Amino acid sequence: MKKPSNVHYLPTYRTDEVIDAELVSDEEYARLTSQKAKAFERYRGYQRDVVTVVRWSRWAATHDRTTTFAKAILRNLLYVPAGAGVLLRRVWEAKTNSRYERMMRRAEAAGDYEALGEWEERAEHAKQRRHARTMDWLTAPWQLLKAAFASIVGFILVLLMLGVFLSLATDDWSRALAPIEGVLSAIEWTVWLIAVVWGPLVLVGPWIGLLYLWHLGRRTDVAALGWLRSSTQDEVGVMVTADAIVRALQHLNIPAMTRAFKGGWLPRFDLTPTREGQGAFKGYRAIFDLPLGVTPDMVADKGNVLATNLHRNAVEVWPSDYGKEKGGKPGFVNLYVADAGVMDKPTPEYPLLHTGIGDVFTGVPVGITQRGDVVKFVLFGGNFVFGGQPGQGKSNAARVVMAGAALDPLCELRVHVFAGNGDFDAYAQRLTRYHKGATPEHALLATEHLRDLFDEVERRENLLAELGAKKLTRPLADQHPDLRPIVAMFSECHELFGDKDCGEEAAELAIRVVKRGRKTGVITGYDTQSSRTDAIPSQLVENVGINGCFAVKTWRSNDGFLGDGSFAAGIRATELRFNVDRGTMVATGVSDELFEIVRTFFIEVNDDTGWDAAADIIDRAMAQLAPGTATSGDRPLPQLEASRDLLADLDQVLDIDPVPAGEVIGALRTLAPTWRPYKDLTVPKLVAALAEHGIKVPATKNKYPVDPITVREAMARRSAGPDAE
Repeated sequence: MKKPSNVHYLPTYRTDEVIDAELVSDEEYARLTSQKAKAFERYRGYQRDVVTVVRWSRWAATHDRTTTFAKAILRNLLYVPAGAGVLLRRVWEAKTNSRYERMMRRAEAAGDYEALGEWEERAEHAKQRRHARTMDWLTAPWQLLKAAFASIVGFILVLLMLGVFLSLATDDWSRALAPIEGVLSAIEWTVWLIAVVWGPLVLVGPWIGLLYLWHLGRRTDVAALGWLRSSTQDEVGVMVTADAIVRALQHLNIPAMTRAFKGGWLPRFDLTPTREGQGAFKGYRAIFDLPLGVTPDMVADKGNVLATNLHRNAVEVWPSDYGKEKGGKPGFVNLYVADAGVMDKPTPEYPLLHTGIGDVFTGVPVGITQRGDVVKFVLFGGNFVFGGQPGQGKSNAARVVMAGAALDPLCELRVHVFAGNGDFDAYAQRLTRYHKGATPEHALLATEHLRDLFDEVERRENLLAELGAKKLTRPLADQHPDLRPIVAMFSECHELFGDKDCGEEAAELAIRVVKRGRKTGVITGYDTQSSRTDAIPSQLVENVGINGCFAVKTWRSNDGFLGDGSFAAGIRATELRFNVDRGTMVATGVSDELFEIVRTFFIEVNDDTGWDAAADIIDRAMAQLAPGTATSGDRPLPQLEASRDLLADLDQVLDIDPVPAGEVIGALRTLAPTWRPYKDLTVPKLVAALAEHGIKVPATKNKYPVDPITVREAMARRSAGPDAE
């Protein structure tokens, strides 16, 4: 049978199987198809909603904040059983001898037998007291009953006596029992008050107990809850308790310390972890002892491991030998742990950038510590040395020091830069001497300058003696312009001390100036990239008051700038990261601490445009100078001698008798100490030079005496000219 054109077969489905079909009209077919399409779209919408809910639920459940929040809830819930454990442990220790036994094991592990005997004695006394208390409790019930009966009877008799007195006073014997009635009323009122308050107390009491247990658990650093701490707590809070330090020490892998911990030893804290610092620059300081066989330098050698155990970078953890500090104790470690990220925070603006004056007697600001304290260099009596790898901040540190000195109205400044850079060009108008360049002529000028400084030290010593002063003071410098402090900076000094002709003499003069100039106000500073002896003398490093070492690679360089034994004592610039910790130095002699980690202020300079923030500082320094303080142009600059006349010099040093050539050379060097040819002069060279002038020097027992008559005759022939007979 043929299907009409205006009807359709509409199948009926059971799952995926067609079980029947019926004929429907076009209108009915369209209506039913539209309903199915709408139902399908509604189903797809529900599916999308479910997927969205699942996706967002998964995101919310795995988000860091959700994890932190869940950890916080679980952590606070677990504080209660942790607090209960703390309370039970305290009760157990109070009722038993476990505390004394622990202390005895610790003393035995440390080999402190005196303390062991003391704790054994204390433990025995505790047992006796506990036994006495137990015996007292056996008789306590009967004693309490007797005391209670006697007290009640006595109290009733007192009330009756009061009643009798009251009756006699009022002539009313009915009031004899009034005191007893009053006490009974008070008891009744108290029972009523307790009945009213008891209900809330019963309800609140357990919560107060839970709160107390939560507080105990929160205050106690429970190792089992470590995984529930947030990352912020791990970074900043790990140093809050001594337990964190003990755990860090337990995993240093120092055999003697590991054995001590296994034997029950625990460190004694002379200073429990204490918060230090200002503003954003904070950390923790702790001082603790070490077991037998372990030294502070062993802990310092494990600085990287200790820092990792405390969740810090190596430059944020500084253990040092407390026994080498003023008032310290041998065998103790002074540990400072900065907050995570402190080293990455920018230093504040230079304090004297826009206003203020400097004072070389009380100190000029140079930088800040990890605690945020401003570090001042007391330049008077404290010469300084900066060392470290190239590009780590030595020149900027020198610029900061010299800027502070420039702002002292009484201070005179001098600078030698043994390179061609313009680090101190902006300071030029404030400098009485300013020389640049790595030439032999500059080395000769600097050596002559050091000789002048040493002569100046001697002059000032004599003048101070005449004034009856033991050392220069600011009032004296103000009254006597010729006693004003002098700060002489020798930048890149390895070029000076490494000079083949002047280096040895310059080193000797520099050491002598540092040793003797301390009380006279003659101050010198040096910066260099190398700690070799020919770059900076070891005696110079040892005798300056302030040593600053930027990032270095080896312990030899570290000790070369900070002094022998510094690395072993935990004073280590090797922990500073190259380029990362640029502008940060390990400094000694700037505080009462064994050393400080100093982040220097930065005086900005633009290498492209030549702009230098120091120019404004120097302009302000020039405007506030005290009368009589020398600046650029006030002192004539020394000039190197272009030539000397050997015959004229011989005529000056010789008298009438012949003098051995060796003595003549010494006289010539005394006459012209800066003339390099005289420094290199030897007897054969002198004999040859005189031969060129027609003077023959006889050997005469190898003394080669120079006859002044022959010298003067040669001078006369030279004066007469080549045509003279």
